[in-house]
Amino acid sequence: MYRKILVPVQVPAEVEPLVRFAAQLLEPGGEIRVLHVIPTTTLPEVTRAWRASVNLVVPAHEVGAVLDVKVDPEVRASTDVPGEILESAETHAVDAIVFTLRGNPRSHNPFVGHTASALLQHAGADVLVVNRLALASGSVPRVIVPTFGDRPTSRSLALAEELSVKAGGVPVITLVFGPAAGADDASGAERTSRGVPYVRRSVPLAGPMLGRRRRLPELILQAAARERYGLLLVGEEPVGGGALLTRRFLESLFRAAPCPVVSLRS
Repeated sequence: MYRKILVPVQVPAEVEPLVRFAAQLLEPGGEIRVLHVIPTTTLPEVTRAWRASVNLVVPAHEVGAVLDVKVDPEVRASTDVPGEILESAETHAVDAIVFTLRGNPRSHNPFVGHTASALLQHAGADVLVVNRLALASGSVPRVIVPTFGDRPTSRSLALAEELSVKAGGVPVITLVFGPAAGADDASGAERTSRGVPYVRRSVPLAGPMLGRRRRLPELILQAAARERYGLLLVGEEPVGGGALLTRRFLESLFRAAPCPVVSLRS
């Protein structure tokens, strides 16, 4: 699906699971760039951090060799972490940026600084933010794609189909939130061009609820629970006069979700 993927990492434990996840979305012959930004330019701190970065570079090479995927690690030093990530993405003409949220042990906020917000707002490539459960190994019974429009975006559906195929052809279920007609409009016989089972369900939602943005993560998870969860794929789309994938929305969704979650801003 992607020719070049940039994977920003902060700690060694993130390298292998993020590279493995990104490899699922890589086109044959594609490459993954693993980027670590040392958040200082002050000596001797940057020297110590540069030496320690071998603990990220070596695992990147090792997992690439195991997966038979080209993985190029890169280490930079800058006080502007999101700026360095965006510059690397532009310089290397990547198609997607894949990263996870890493909590600050001194805070309940899973975002470190404003990096996630900056990438969501300014990256020219697709941005995929994944939670920890999405990086854990294990089977995926279904891919659930919520939307507040008539249907998910074509990019979201393409990613859902790709994830489904990599999981063995599990069903893709779209949850269409809106003024509801009642019964689900599911069609078990429908399949995508790649043979993936495709089901569409209507989820009753009164118009005024779209203005209560703080409740959207809760509503999405309630609807996903009725489908017995799975991998939840949330794509970017306008909701209530603004973008859906904001820092506050993702923070709430990732904290509450008992299932794998992938968000796509394209």
